[in-house]
Amino acid sequence: MTIHKAVIPAAGLGTRFLPATKSTPKEMLPVVDKPAIQYVVEEAVAAGIDDVLMITGRSKRTLADHFDAAPELEAALEKKGDLDRLAAVRASTDLADVHYVRQGQPKGLGHAVLCAKNHVGDQSFAVLLGDDLIDARDPLLPAMIALQERTGGSVVALLEVDPAQVHLYGCAAVESIAGGDEAQYHEVRVTGLVEKPAPADAPSNLAVIGRYVLHPAVFRVLERTAPGRGGEIQLTDALATLASMPSDEGGGVHGVVFTGRRYDTGDRLDYLKAVVRIASDREDLGPEFRSWLAEFVPTLTV
Repeated sequence: MTIHKAVIPAAGLGTRFLPATKSTPKEMLPVVDKPAIQYVVEEAVAAGIDDVLMITGRSKRTLADHFDAAPELEAALEKKGDLDRLAAVRASTDLADVHYVRQGQPKGLGHAVLCAKNHVGDQSFAVLLGDDLIDARDPLLPAMIALQERTGGSVVALLEVDPAQVHLYGCAAVESIAGGDEAQYHEVRVTGLVEKPAPADAPSNLAVIGRYVLHPAVFRVLERTAPGRGGEIQLTDALATLASMPSDEGGGVHGVVFTGRRYDTGDRLDYLKAVVRIASDREDLGPEFRSWLAEFVPTLTV
């Protein structure tokens, strides 16, 4: 296990969820009874990562509060004998060693990753975006880490999407490779990357989703990456450069084609779908919730 640090960019304004995100970070919106950001940290920890750096911005103080101890609340719950809720409250505090750095200006995902340079140093590291929740029953990050350990360079997570939707994602041109003996998902070598291409210009229907395992060479590439689409420093552009670099310079990009359960919380409709799907699978809520859905759904008209 060589990956011990994860970076979680969390400086976005969350404008698609206004007015809810006027004073509440989008990462703190609840998915059933936990904020979305906690699922992401739990995923990193489950993959063996114990050091998490969140890239934050203004009005994001509640992120730090959530992963900090809450002595008054904990004392009140302990006094009441509410040990289950006490354990739930303490769980977020004990997850990992969590650090914070401010991005300052919203210059894009590539710039957010670059803000982690001093903390990460010369180690390979993971990047997890909070908009993509990966079901714990379909672990993706361990497969990406294993591929990075075998091949070096960087690794991206890929997902087959409707060709009409490729303009919403970074898109990869790939070549198949022989997977490892224990490869859980299809593994590929990435030969090119394009940020949000028009469907006619897309090299494939393989979209880059919000999980990365990056070689520290990405930092020096990002430092010289000019603003791209939207006037922002795009991580996709830096990865395209890395894909063309020799391996002895930290170059090379591979991909893991994910086929498991993924919950997109990036917009309102998909967020609602994610809440319903996760609640339906919960052991404590699922049976009663599914029973209610079975009664409610037939009453709807399309």
